[in-house]
Amino acid sequence: MVAGILAGTVAAAVFAAGGGAAGDGAAHCYRVWAEGQFAPPSAFVPSPAITYDMDLVPAASWIGVEQRGKPGGMTFTLRVNGLKAGYAYGAHVHQKPCGAEPTAAGGHYQHRVDPVQPSKDPAYVNPRNEVWLDFTTDPDGSGKASARHGWEFRPGGAGSVVLHREQGGAGDRVACFTVPFAPRA
Repeated sequence: MVAGILAGTVAAAVFAAGGGAAGDGAAHCYRVWAEGQFAPPSAFVPSPAITYDMDLVPAASWIGVEQRGKPGGMTFTLRVNGLKAGYAYGAHVHQKPCGAEPTAAGGHYQHRVDPVQPSKDPAYVNPRNEVWLDFTTDPDGSGKASARHGWEFRPGGAGSVVLHREQGGAGDRVACFTVPFAPRA
């Protein structure tokens, strides 16, 4: 099933494959692919890929995010190009879609949710409980990261990938990409 093209700047697709007749216990696998070009929040044609810092994430730079999953686990791959060369970015899945303000995407998606928000406890803010896709761009401004988890998203719990100024759990938000992530099957 193809999710569609938004404003000519992003393509998103959800592919699902089942393993047999309903109710026979066969695994349901899925793949989500979304890509887009960054634009500032004030762009004439709105984009689900928003840059808040044109020095680090220039307009028209590109992002692609893939989510592959099956019951009990997911793998993520992030690819970018056209960003500032040789820079170490933080990247995480966030709770909500992007908006004109960097804070619109909410906090990091957490598999086990910290009861104290905003979350700062290392027991919750870590790459095992969150999806961390930190990367450093090469001399051409391209980068790639992957993460694997033995859990799946709660329905409606994940909405975007945010690029941060620093790697790890914190740092200013420099760009955001709304992604139609698949929840647990």
